[in-house]
Amino acid sequence: MQQEKTIYNVLIGLIVLSIVFLIVERVIGRGRKQPVFRRGWFTDVIYWVITPFFTKQLVKYGIILPAGLLVLAKVTTVEGFQLRTYDGFGPLGAQPLWLQALEIYVLVDFIGYWTHRLFHGGRLWPFHAVHHSSEDLDWLGSVRVHPVNDLVNKMAQAAPLILLGFNPYVTLSTAPFFTLYAIFLHANVNWDFGPLRSVIATPVFHRWHHSKDREAWDKNFAGLFPFWDILFGTYYMPKGRYPENFGIHDPMPKGFFGQMWAPFVWKRSKAADAVKG
Repeated sequence: MQQEKTIYNVLIGLIVLSIVFLIVERVIGRGRKQPVFRRGWFTDVIYWVITPFFTKQLVKYGIILPAGLLVLAKVTTVEGFQLRTYDGFGPLGAQPLWLQALEIYVLVDFIGYWTHRLFHGGRLWPFHAVHHSSEDLDWLGSVRVHPVNDLVNKMAQAAPLILLGFNPYVTLSTAPFFTLYAIFLHANVNWDFGPLRSVIATPVFHRWHHSKDREAWDKNFAGLFPFWDILFGTYYMPKGRYPENFGIHDPMPKGFFGQMWAPFVWKRSKAADAVKG
């Protein structure tokens, strides 16, 4: 019964957001020209349907593991989490919820910036390359995320803050917020918010991150505040230009199951090595 309800909500969400972004991308925004049923559309629909089942479990682990450590340390009890009577500890947990929320969202974005950067190098890149493999990028491409990538992100962002004493439920509220905002950031529109282009992440800001153009590589990692990219030298937002060339230089299977397995048998192409060199 619960799974049927989840499937129903997933399909309703897909229909509603498809209508919303059809208007945003085709009527209001009018970004890069590409078909509605563009390359990779069916693969991303499969991600949309299957990902919530992964994510639901990942969110559970995101609180179970740090919660277990807090119980072992006798900071709280299992019942405290089950009944939701535990609301944090120490000086951080004693703060007003609105102040905790401000701090939590800034810290989650900071942690997300660095985990994102880590996924752009070494052995983690093959898992993140799945997300970057979209060649016709739009809102639906945001859900093309490998479960390993998703697990590391959620654990890295939630566990430390819960262990520091922040309210666990305010901390976990960041997951749906950043997910919805990421959907917007991938939208096929040339919006940069004008004078706020360096204050808050925009579709242009994030779509440059997906560009195959050499000057845009490893840029714009933040999910909400471009300040982190400005601070750490990874900010790229040329005025009067918009990203057009998306995808990766490495080979990647087109289908969902091929992309699930690809990072475990990853072989960088000679063409990609030549470009990197």
